[in-house]
Amino acid sequence: MAFFALLLDVLLVVAFAATGRASHDSDVLAGLWQTSWPFLTALIVGWLVVRAWRAPTAPLRTGAGVWIVTVAGGMLLRAASGQGTALPFVIVATLTLLALLVGWRGIARGVRALSTRRRNGRRAAEPRA
Repeated sequence: MAFFALLLDVLLVVAFAATGRASHDSDVLAGLWQTSWPFLTALIVGWLVVRAWRAPTAPLRTGAGVWIVTVAGGMLLRAASGQGTALPFVIVATLTLLALLVGWRGIARGVRALSTRRRNGRRAAEPRA
């Protein structure tokens, strides 16, 4: 499960970078690596810091920690590499990555809870032998 959670995080960060490039009429593919590498690097650091593999789908324990490190580290790496960190970009990146990195985990938790509730409800409704 941890591998798929990490893969989803990576895909979402790349999608974030691609969407940002596309919204500024930039060549998405030509500059995608330049835009995404600071956040991808910070994402990996975030996974290591919070030990995300232990609870890869936990929204708060894992998602919030990964999100904070990804945004902060990504912005620091962007600044260090001469890329922009204008306040509007920081705000948009922070909110977008919150929705993506914590959001999918919250949805997964909700789906699991519904599934468990339905399974347990079915068992309770079944007659006992």
